[in-house]
Amino acid sequence: MDGTTLALLGFASLFLLLFMRMPVGTAMMLVGAAGIWMIRPPAALPVVAGEIFGEASNYPLTILPMFILMGNLAGVSGMSRDLYDAAHAWLGRLRGGLASATIMGCAGFSALSGSSLAAALTMGRVSLPEMQRYRYHDGLATGAIAAGGTLGILIPPSAGFVVYAILTEESIGQLFMAGVLPGLMLTALFILAIWAIVLRNPERAPRIPPGEGDGNRLRATLRAGWIVGIIVLTIGGIYTGIFSAIEAAGIGAFLAAIVTAIRGKLTWPNIVEVVTATLRSSGTVYLILFGAFVFKTFIGFTGITYSLSLWVDAQGFTGMQVVIAFLAIFIVLGMFMDGFAILVLTVPLVQPIIEPLGIDMIWFGVMMVIALEMGLISPPVGLNVFVVKGIAPGVPLATIFRGIWPFWFMMLLAILLILAFPGIALLLPSTMFG
Repeated sequence: MDGTTLALLGFASLFLLLFMRMPVGTAMMLVGAAGIWMIRPPAALPVVAGEIFGEASNYPLTILPMFILMGNLAGVSGMSRDLYDAAHAWLGRLRGGLASATIMGCAGFSALSGSSLAAALTMGRVSLPEMQRYRYHDGLATGAIAAGGTLGILIPPSAGFVVYAILTEESIGQLFMAGVLPGLMLTALFILAIWAIVLRNPERAPRIPPGEGDGNRLRATLRAGWIVGIIVLTIGGIYTGIFSAIEAAGIGAFLAAIVTAIRGKLTWPNIVEVVTATLRSSGTVYLILFGAFVFKTFIGFTGITYSLSLWVDAQGFTGMQVVIAFLAIFIVLGMFMDGFAILVLTVPLVQPIIEPLGIDMIWFGVMMVIALEMGLISPPVGLNVFVVKGIAPGVPLATIFRGIWPFWFMMLLAILLILAFPGIALLLPSTMFG
């Protein structure tokens, strides 16, 4: 059996296993090991063992559990609530202000957790009762939470960027910096979408009565100073070259633990909850990476990436045409597959095709992550939508999906802007120190 046929058979088998709900990492490891055995039987076991050991001992991957720990500590310490309260105090009185505060809260929490699902779950529990209290339309309220949560894999520290960096051998620090301006831009676009919705249908976001929602702005802002300080220190330290992305993760987790202790939240039940959640999330990502590298080796043995690159070269496609085609494929795949699955499945195929065309992998990575964000709220899978459904069981699923479309189109606009103006993604990585 030739390599191309075997690779296609491997992809078909993988999609079948994923359709049967087998975990992504397990499915990729199984198909990859079987494929390597069919090509080079003596190499199957050494490759599987070598890839697992290599990734398990990969020092840069320690960044994942550290940032996940930091996000979990921010949740139990109440820092996520403080961030929402500060945004609420400044924006709450504006029409649509509670939804805008939710977006701001999700953006801030994303800068600690790096997880879209965690951002949607944590900020949803905080903000949804407030929006329901003031009779916000269910579609706007839940749509803002689901969309805001997607910022978790774009705004650093992003687990998506870490996995992408490991797969492409790019700099984690540069990818983090590349996500800052697009993350801020997308946050602003989401708020713009809320204002447009409210301008067209004012009844979707009733104005808060006078005297309510102001709170003590100074007090709320000062309480949010803990989380803002940690974010500025970690991201600013990476940008200025004071410490690496890995060191920033350790420093951030340590500071989050100190704040948790100061607030009296570092109790034994909270420690057990935080450590368990961190181990569970880290283990899931590590298993995906183990499987991804075994599968990547199998794909390399088949030679299909070389054949595809030759075909693309023969067609005379430009780099921009190929990038747009791949982004369109990612958006469609996002409607049916988990974002991490798409990332680890496609990057080993895509990179050998677009790099020879002169495409900057950091620039491409930012757009790919936004395309994966779109999948998090796209029907019929839309993981963030189902997370929000768990928080708001009384809201029909169809209402939540209708509420996400304005934000979905803003993500598409963000991709188009980065396509047209690459400097949005590349300015900070090109000027960072170290």
